[in-house]
Amino acid sequence: MERILVVDDEQSMREFLSILLRQSGYAVDAVAGVGEALRKIKSDAFDLIITDLKLPDGNGLEVLEEAKKNDPDAQIIVITAFGTAETAVNAMKKGAYDYITKPFLVDHIRLTVQKAMEKGALSRENRELRRRILTSGASGDFITKSTSALEMLYLVERVAPTGVTVLISGESGTGKEIVAKRIHELSGRKGRFVAVNCSAIPEGLLESELFGHQKGSFTGATSDKAGLFEEASGGTIFLDEVGELPLILQPKLLRAVQSGFIKRVGGNREIEVDVRILSATNRDLSAEVKGGRFREDLFYRLNVVAIKLPPLRDRRNDIPLLAHYFLEKFRVAFGRTIKGISPEVLRCLDSHDFPGNVRELENIIERAVALESGEQLSMKSLPDYLLDEAAGGAPRLERLPEDGVDLEETLLNTELHYIREALGKTGGNKTEAAKLLGLSFRSFRYKLEKLGIS
Repeated sequence: MERILVVDDEQSMREFLSILLRQSGYAVDAVAGVGEALRKIKSDAFDLIITDLKLPDGNGLEVLEEAKKNDPDAQIIVITAFGTAETAVNAMKKGAYDYITKPFLVDHIRLTVQKAMEKGALSRENRELRRRILTSGASGDFITKSTSALEMLYLVERVAPTGVTVLISGESGTGKEIVAKRIHELSGRKGRFVAVNCSAIPEGLLESELFGHQKGSFTGATSDKAGLFEEASGGTIFLDEVGELPLILQPKLLRAVQSGFIKRVGGNREIEVDVRILSATNRDLSAEVKGGRFREDLFYRLNVVAIKLPPLRDRRNDIPLLAHYFLEKFRVAFGRTIKGISPEVLRCLDSHDFPGNVRELENIIERAVALESGEQLSMKSLPDYLLDEAAGGAPRLERLPEDGVDLEETLLNTELHYIREALGKTGGNKTEAAKLLGLSFRSFRYKLEKLGIS
């Protein structure tokens, strides 16, 4: 049962909150001051602490700080009748989940407590997963400390033993096959992990590769051959780039998913296969369904559980972690004595958008380790396109959002930003600002008038 500590000097408030929270299924302790609260926090574990701000022997922020020091995953809600914006900001900066001013609605406090508990549970799950990853390599080669990626890995751990089909989506280079292998490793299945890239096999050979063929079923079929589904029986088959599967083959895959039976090309016998089916795509398969390029019934059969891998640009705090991981990997592989990565290189990597994701970063570090002659990876070992970006030759551009963009407004805001930057750098000297922007003074003055800048 989840435990809550209530800290309030008003007995009526302590009793009210205790009754309310116990009715909601929580175990509740209640104390009247900072000293009692600190002793409780040191001796007992609490999932949530609700504390008044002004207390007879101190301040609720002292309770907050001690609770966070004792358990970083504990959630704290500060309640007070003395609410100010400054106090609220201070509480949130110190780690409070929320800040509520008296009087409050009962439904509001119930919902806030529920949300705080959910956040605390997720935080503990992430911390435990991170611990297992660091101590036992539980993520395979999926290296991360990003919250979004850790949540994805936690989903992998939950779904792996179930046997359901999983559709893994994400951009090229994000690690879809690594995740598929991890699901297989955690599934408990004793058979092989068989990966097939549906886009790499010619359409005329794909059916035979997947389902096998009988001798004489086509020119060159000189003997019976088991397909990849049979080879994966007892294990897992991973259909990479499943969105590339020709429409003519999709009904046969659907039947295999639904029934667990296949037929070889040219054969009449039903062959039972005990195989876990994982698939991956870098396409939007729901859009492919709407466009008539992918069967809707097959999509839903493959997509029982969806796992989406975040691109590397959305997990930038993983870039130095991955860079050092790949440095160690290739340092050992190449027998090099490189000891680290220069700060300049790390800054350069952090400023890059990585359209090729983790695979691109791995290639960059592999190349750098091969070429580096010093004790640290330096800028001279990076590929030219990164050096051009670092020199300002190719500024990083934002990617087009899914729901589009107002181009005119975006260009106007960009223009306004650079004009103000130029004026700031030149102390308001319009002639010098125009030079910085590569404009004639007349053009610059026209833009100032158009944008309403005096």
